[in-house]
Amino acid sequence: MMRISEFLRLEWLQFTRSAYFQKGLAIKILMGFLILYFGGIAILLGVGAYFIAEEVAPDVDPFVTVNNILILWIIADMLLRYFLQQLPVINVKPLMTLPVSRKRVIRFVMLKSVTSFFNILPLLLFIPFTIVLVFHDYNPIQTLVWFVGILSLSLSINFTNFLINKNNTYFYSLLSVVVISFALKYFGVFDLGFFAGLCFNALFDKPYLIFIPLTLVYMLYRANIKLLHDGFYLDDMVTQKVTLAQETDFSWLKRFGSLAPFLENDIKLISRNVRPRQVLFIAAVFLFYGLFFYTQDTYKDVPVILAFAAIFITGGFLLTFGQQVPSWDSQYYKLLMSQNIPYRQYLKAKWMLMVFGVLVSFVLSTPYIYFGWDIYAMIAAGAVFNIGLNSFVTLIGGALNRTPIVLNEKAKAFANTSGFNPTQLLIGLPKVFLPMILFYIPYKLINFEAGLISIAIGGFIGLAFRSYFLSLIEKIYLKGKYKTIAAFEQEP
Repeated sequence: MMRISEFLRLEWLQFTRSAYFQKGLAIKILMGFLILYFGGIAILLGVGAYFIAEEVAPDVDPFVTVNNILILWIIADMLLRYFLQQLPVINVKPLMTLPVSRKRVIRFVMLKSVTSFFNILPLLLFIPFTIVLVFHDYNPIQTLVWFVGILSLSLSINFTNFLINKNNTYFYSLLSVVVISFALKYFGVFDLGFFAGLCFNALFDKPYLIFIPLTLVYMLYRANIKLLHDGFYLDDMVTQKVTLAQETDFSWLKRFGSLAPFLENDIKLISRNVRPRQVLFIAAVFLFYGLFFYTQDTYKDVPVILAFAAIFITGGFLLTFGQQVPSWDSQYYKLLMSQNIPYRQYLKAKWMLMVFGVLVSFVLSTPYIYFGWDIYAMIAAGAVFNIGLNSFVTLIGGALNRTPIVLNEKAKAFANTSGFNPTQLLIGLPKVFLPMILFYIPYKLINFEAGLISIAIGGFIGLAFRSYFLSLIEKIYLKGKYKTIAAFEQEP
C-alpha cells in the first residue's frame, strides 16, 4: 500500500525531471516573490479590515460591515480560481497496473488541491482578522466558529472550481445561478449580497449553524471523489469516444492562400472540441465587461480605468484563446512540426485569427455608443492596440507556455484541461497596464483625446512593424521548438 510520502516523492521526481522545471525555474522564483507579496497584503488587510470598516461606517458594528461585503470576496475568489488556479494533476496510468488503492490516489489528488495558494490566502487574511475580533472582546468560541465557517466556504469554492472545470453540467449550472442572482438584484426582487450578510452574521450569533458550511464542504468533496472515481479506469484512459464527424465547407478560406490550411484547422478545432468552445464562450462574456464600469459614475471620473475596460471588451478572444497558442495544438504538435511548413505561416495564421476575433468583438461592441462617443472612441483605440501590439505580445507569451491542453476536457478526469501556466499571468501584465500608461500620461499632460490617440498610435506602430515582429517571434519559437515538443509529449 503506497503511503502519502511515496506519492510526494513521485510528484517531486516528475516535477524535477519534466521539461517545465528548467524552463520555468526563473518564472517560479518570480511567482514565489509574487506569492510573498500578495500573502503580505492579505495579512495587512486581515489586521486592518476591522479598523477600516470602523472608519467607513462608524455607526455600524465593524464586524457586521465586514460580513455584509464578504459576498464580494466569495465572487472574487471564484473568478480568480477559475481563471488562475492550477488544478491538481497526477499521472495515474502507471499506478493502474500496480496494487494501489484507487481511493488513496483520489484522496491524494484532493489533498493536492487543498494545498493550493488560493486556500492558504484565506488563512493569511482571516486568521489576523479573527485575532483582532478576539482582542475587541468578541466571544472567542463564536469567533472561532465563524472562522471555521469562512474557511469551509473557501474549501467549498476550491472543490466547486474542480467540478466546473471538469464537468460542463456543473459549470453551466453555477453560471445560471450567478446570472439569475444578478438579474434578481437588478430588478429589485432579491439581493444576494444582503442575504449573504445576514447568513454570515447568523453564523456568529448561532454557532450551531456551522453544520451548514461543513455539510457543503463534505458534499462537494464527495462529488469530486465520485467524479474522479468514475474516470479511474484503464479503458477510460486509453480509449477515445468515437463520434460521427460533420463535414463543413471551408472553401471560402482559400482566398487566404497558404494560410488557409492553418486557419481551417483552427476553426475546426474551436467548433469540434469542448475546451475551445468553452473559452470562446468566456471570450464572448468579456463583451459585457464594460457594463460594470460604464454604468457607474465613480469610474467615469477615473478615465484610466475606462481604458482598462476597453482593452478587455475587444480583447476577450485574444486574452483567452490567443494566450494558449501553441498549446491548442499540443496533441498533434509533433506531427505538425514534422511537416514541411514555414513556421512563419503557422504564426501568421494564429495572428490573423486573433485579429479577426478583435474585429468581431469591436463590431459587437457598437451598442456601447449609448454611453457616449468618447467611450466608443476609447473602445476603438483599445481594438487598434489589441491588433497592433497585444496580439504580438500574446504570441511571444505562447513561446514560453509549454503546458499541453486536453481539447475534450471531459475525456480525462485527472488531466490539466485548462493548460494554464503562471507564465501567462506575467505575460498578461503588459497587455493590460501598457495601454493604461500610454493613456494616462498624455491625458494628464494634455487632455482625454490625446490619451486615446496615444493608445491608437501604439497599435498603428505595431502594425507598421508587423513583419519585423513576426520574424522576431518566429526566431523565438524556432529556438524553443524541440523543448516545446518534449513538453507536449508529457502527460498534461
